[in-house]
Amino acid sequence: MKKMSLKKYILLTAISILSGLAACDGDFLERQPKTSITAGNFFKTPDDLKTYVNGLYDDANLMSPGVVTDVESDNTTTGSLTWEAFTMLWGTLSAANVSNDTWNAKKWGSLRAVNFMLQNLQEVNGSDTEIQHYIGIARYMRAYFYIHLVNRFSDVPWISKALETDDPDLFKPADPRAWVVDSILADLEFAVEHIGADLGNRTGINRYCALALLSRFCLYEGTFRKYHPELNLASTADRFLQRTISASEAIINSGVFEITGSDTEELRNGIYGSEAYRQLCRSRTLSLADNKEIIQWVDYSRTLDRAIESTEIYVGLSRSLMETFLMKNGEPFTEQPGYDRKTYAEVFTNRDPRLAEVFIYPGCISVLNHTYYYPAPTWGGYLQLKFREIVLEQQRSWGKYAAIPLYRYAEILLNYAEAKAELGTLTQQDLDLSVTKIRNRVAMPPLSLAAANSRIDPVLEKQYPYVTGANKGVLLELRRERRVELACEGLRGWDLNRWYAGKRMGEHQQGIYVPGFGAYDITDDGLEDIAILERPGMEDPIANLPDEVKEVVRTRLYYLYEANGNPSTCYLENGDSGHVMITADKTLGKEFKEPQYYYRPIPQTQTILNPQLKQPYGW
Repeated sequence: MKKMSLKKYILLTAISILSGLAACDGDFLERQPKTSITAGNFFKTPDDLKTYVNGLYDDANLMSPGVVTDVESDNTTTGSLTWEAFTMLWGTLSAANVSNDTWNAKKWGSLRAVNFMLQNLQEVNGSDTEIQHYIGIARYMRAYFYIHLVNRFSDVPWISKALETDDPDLFKPADPRAWVVDSILADLEFAVEHIGADLGNRTGINRYCALALLSRFCLYEGTFRKYHPELNLASTADRFLQRTISASEAIINSGVFEITGSDTEELRNGIYGSEAYRQLCRSRTLSLADNKEIIQWVDYSRTLDRAIESTEIYVGLSRSLMETFLMKNGEPFTEQPGYDRKTYAEVFTNRDPRLAEVFIYPGCISVLNHTYYYPAPTWGGYLQLKFREIVLEQQRSWGKYAAIPLYRYAEILLNYAEAKAELGTLTQQDLDLSVTKIRNRVAMPPLSLAAANSRIDPVLEKQYPYVTGANKGVLLELRRERRVELACEGLRGWDLNRWYAGKRMGEHQQGIYVPGFGAYDITDDGLEDIAILERPGMEDPIANLPDEVKEVVRTRLYYLYEANGNPSTCYLENGDSGHVMITADKTLGKEFKEPQYYYRPIPQTQTILNPQLKQPYGW
């Protein structure tokens, strides 16, 4: 019964897409009843291909949604207790309970929709350039689909045809990762060669999108092969890193994109920000179409009936991420005296201006209701500001919408520099072409190759123990720069995976430092705003506050124990002082098993359906 259900879904997917498209096309309805739609009478002209491809853009399996957080990485303290990475680290994830959404009929039906078009082009007449353009977009989508499967499961079945209900490939075993990856590259190379370069309003797939995905995926695959001994593919890593460089160079040398702006502003006493950086991720600008850094963005709007998942921004950011940002003079924050005991009100002073664009800083005022933002100790204390306001505004009113980057030029520059460093060919000129441009936007000092390799940051060295060689120092600094520049854009978890640095996720992430129970000035206005206490009824630490201050503080009391004596969602590192930590990490335990946790289990329902599928690495 399950087999029939799957077959029927796959068989009907393309028919339903064609029928839906035909329902929107008045001319087509005049030619054929929509109940008789077939490939033969639909795919006749390049415009037919355009209509069909446009119908695939909103399929989340084929097109990336905008990502506005790093929920499953060391950049966050915690979020929903049901998020997959957390359940995995706590040891409760299994093939029996993993979400079936990762490998189900709907997902494979999306692939079938692409393959259906690609194998039914025989009767299309028109400009070869136009036809190849839409074929390139379809192959880009297939590559995107498979990239996410390979990154998640490694070996997967490669399907390049529209399967019918009696096709034995419905139940074929997985193909080797190396073979699938080469097939992905073939699709992307075709896409790069044939998709038009016209940017339009930058929301559609253009040639530069294909180059950006090629740059991103080749960096992922090259470093994954280099650092993951379980694959036995390290000897093949360099060709992917070389292709990362050449794909990135094609974008760089096009002259189409640039890092715009070069400014900082003092937001509060000693706290600096950057309007140019803010325009990418925090401004209320309704469009990124004219931003010269954007290669592609997603338009979340009521008109398009497209909404972003706003719950993703309800996470705490980690102390580890905060400490990664340099001081404004380019020195590591972790070299400052007493850095590990600086309070929330102190850590933002004289830092890289991007810190106050990613984190809610003391005295930050919401542009939505013009009141202070307050940290939430129950989530660790550090809250995400990047993307927050445009997402919350959309949630509050569909009258506004969010513009979220998918690919931006800064990532390409970082890919380029990292691939060169991994190959040992990085020069100061390469850094000036890439990282220096990124840092110039926020008035940060340039990255010196010689200085980075001669003065290695011991904190970074401990975080990434597998980085070795003459370029060790600059590789570590490039990982810092990537983490800072691309924070909360959904790439951090994948970066940890490819670097074999998953144990970073197994650490108990920390939040703000709390000297002890009592009331604290969080908004930097000279008056206490919140209080952290042990349990209800034990309010001596705030008893002597002026009545008017006490009334304010009482609206934001945080307890380590609930009224019934059960622990809260957070606790203090030393019991009555220290960094805020998450209770679930302690009570459930937290461990990252290598290499198993670099992959995810195939849902058990699917291995029952297809016994030839085998679970990856230990699952």
